[in-house]
Amino acid sequence: MGRGDLADAEWERLRPFLPVSSGRCGWWRDHRQVIDGILHRVRTGVQWRDLPERFGPWKTVYERHRMWSADGTWERLLQQVQAAADAVGEIDWDISVDSTIVRAHQHAAGARIDPPPAPVSKGGHSSRTPGRNSLAKPCCPPGGGGAGGEGLGRSRGGFTSKLHLSSDGRCRPLSLVVTAGQRADCTQFQTVLTKIRVQRGGPGRPRTKPDSLAADKGYTNGPCREYLQRRGIRHTIPEKTDSQAGRLRKGSGGGRPPSFDEERYKKRNTVERAINRLKQSRAVATRCDKRGYVFLSTATTAALLVWLRG
Repeated sequence: MGRGDLADAEWERLRPFLPVSSGRCGWWRDHRQVIDGILHRVRTGVQWRDLPERFGPWKTVYERHRMWSADGTWERLLQQVQAAADAVGEIDWDISVDSTIVRAHQHAAGARIDPPPAPVSKGGHSSRTPGRNSLAKPCCPPGGGGAGGEGLGRSRGGFTSKLHLSSDGRCRPLSLVVTAGQRADCTQFQTVLTKIRVQRGGPGRPRTKPDSLAADKGYTNGPCREYLQRRGIRHTIPEKTDSQAGRLRKGSGGGRPPSFDEERYKKRNTVERAINRLKQSRAVATRCDKRGYVFLSTATTAALLVWLRG
């Protein structure tokens, strides 16, 4: 086992949920070898062509990552690991929300204008491998090329993307969203919370509602607070100085000040630490992926490692 490769215990947690070859459309190359190659690239940020030979053909590793990015396999693997953690009570549902700028390399530019084709999966359900049929039907990923469609934009940092995320109280990402770098945090607030879906054991709906939420002043506008109140989510978000001054000018017509728990707000650093853990992976800290859905899965793969390795 090389540095950064999956340990035996980590592999066993993923193996039951990986696609199985049906034999009619070819056979998958060894999943563990290919996943180790993907993890090596995510961790080091090396170009696909420069992957060490021990991971097999670089084209196979790249195509596997692209295919699993398109059909949502990486996201489903993350949800399965989250569900296993929630089943034993290891998720702290006092969550925090924030975003981070990711500098885009020049190699991230130049995506094709036409939409990517729907991926063709070799996976199939086999009666000899129960529990491995968790793959949904392949779908065409969103985005038809261009900077806006691929989550690339211009911000004060230059050519950038922005990674919006929520994290639990143990600094582990719960949901991820990629946008252009100039997008405001509050515009993706509802999307980030909607993507929190932790499956529960047995029948029933997944858990989507946290116990409480903390966020910074970027989320202090009316729509964000109204959304949280409508869902009955306790929240701690500081009020901007200009908003406070405007409310005081209105007198009794300005309404009551929003509640603010200073002690709860101190725990908001968990999302900052989750961002730091994600950016330990160089392919997340600097974006080289041209397609937005591929970069989102690169970040999801890094988040999966955070969950597997505590």
